[in-house]
Amino acid sequence: MKPPPTDAYSLILEAIDVGIFKPGDRLVESDLAERFGVSRTPIREALQRLETQSMLTRDGRSLIVSSLDYNQLAELYVVRAELEGLAAELAARHATPEEVRVLRDMVEDDRALLGKPVELARANRRFHKQIHLASHNRFLVQQLDLVHRSMALLATTSLAAVGRDEDALREHDAIVAGIEAHDSAGAAQALRDHISKAFVTRLKLDSGEVKSTV
Repeated sequence: MKPPPTDAYSLILEAIDVGIFKPGDRLVESDLAERFGVSRTPIREALQRLETQSMLTRDGRSLIVSSLDYNQLAELYVVRAELEGLAAELAARHATPEEVRVLRDMVEDDRALLGKPVELARANRRFHKQIHLASHNRFLVQQLDLVHRSMALLATTSLAAVGRDEDALREHDAIVAGIEAHDSAGAAQALRDHISKAFVTRLKLDSGEVKSTV
């Protein structure tokens, strides 16, 4: 397990990522300094950095956590599907046996998290990050980090939809199977299909067509 972040920027970003701060929440410099036990100067610098990255939006003199509108959400998922698919394709070519073993173990271990959408969402991020790293392409990893940072602006996880967790793990299993078999085209398609199904689920959640467990 990775150690918790210590710098102000990472602390605030992590809090957004895990849903402590949600889209629309107002971030107050003094409150953040007290919460994280740091001085206001690094908090101020972190807020400025997050604003330039569009993670925060100015509302008068205040900063609030940004939200994504329908078009931004669709654009994000299009880019994510293509970049994640490329990562799976490259992982099928370049992943070491040890990296494949880690991915396989992740799928098996995550079965214990069925019915726990918040915990499973964290595990899901680790799983996707491992595929990114297994691509052995640092520039692709950097771009996917930007995409996943924007994913933190979604107020809920699609894994909270009733039944989505089991489907997602089956899809993860298919992705790893493609990587294990060095089937670059199959792994890429499996991951693109996985992202597409997650997007459909999110749209249904937002419309109220499916129920959330959180």
